[in-house]
Amino acid sequence: MKHDAAAAFAALDGRPAAALEARLTELARLIDAADPRGRRKLAAEKSAIETQLKARLEPIDRVRLARNPARPQTLDYVEALIGEFMELHGDRRFADDGAIVAGLGYLGRVPVAIAGHQRGRSTAERIRRNFGKPYPEGYRKAARVFDLARRFALPVITFIDTQGAEPGVGAEERGQSGAIAANLELMAKIEAPVIACVIGEGGSGGALALGVGNAVLMQEYACYSVITPEGCAAILWREGGPQKVAEAARALRLSADDLLHLGVIDEIVPEPPGGAHREPAEAIAALGRALERQLKRLTRMTPAALREDRARKFAAMGTAYIMHARVENGAGIG
Repeated sequence: MKHDAAAAFAALDGRPAAALEARLTELARLIDAADPRGRRKLAAEKSAIETQLKARLEPIDRVRLARNPARPQTLDYVEALIGEFMELHGDRRFADDGAIVAGLGYLGRVPVAIAGHQRGRSTAERIRRNFGKPYPEGYRKAARVFDLARRFALPVITFIDTQGAEPGVGAEERGQSGAIAANLELMAKIEAPVIACVIGEGGSGGALALGVGNAVLMQEYACYSVITPEGCAAILWREGGPQKVAEAARALRLSADDLLHLGVIDEIVPEPPGGAHREPAEAIAALGRALERQLKRLTRMTPAALREDRARKFAAMGTAYIMHARVENGAGIG
């Protein structure tokens, strides 16, 4: 049977991400079974297809990759990168929210505070963690860690991976918006380095509540936006069909490349070909190196400078968008 790039593209059928997954899996199997000469040939073909398919990915395909349940989640990064991790539970008011993981540990030899979303993988775990959509008690648990970081000048590392905060009646009754606002204020006041990492899908205030950082890192196939493409399509067009959802994804500019250009994020962390879920250890190691590099840079700054840098960074985001829009419309920057 002949395996070439033309056959791979013929199999796309309008779904680049799905075809990418199937083709890479097939080639990986063929490479393992081939003789040395065939292995080299198949490896070269695999590399060429990865490059071409990556260029063809639409924004909605990137959303699907960001949502892949096999992607590494917060606890995977914590287990691999954070030593002596001590997880904290509960908000001391209502309950413990499994959608937020928070605690203290060491990145290398540096003590750090950790907070991140956890979606879960099995059906039971997803239900227990509410599919990564935190309740107010989850944000208050994160706030406990942020307050410890503020008092003891501990660097903060957050992992963002949620479609948004829980929107239900119970969450609103227990003060969802107030809990998110309190986190934004706390993170803004911390006089220590704060590094936010978008490791999957970052959506709405539920993501921003862990996102006020001196450095915002984003994995290559993650997405980050004010709303999900489905929610955007439902509001704008009262329609949730695939075409409108894909159109919304394009309009939201939610890819890492777009957000780096707009000044929303500071660094794109490369992923293995096909996404972090294909080679989790490689993806985790790449993010770990980026964290160590950013932490080394930020620890050279004074506490006051770190706080001022964070405020200036987020105050300038709207300006960056306006300047970008002027350039796109041919008005120039005056």
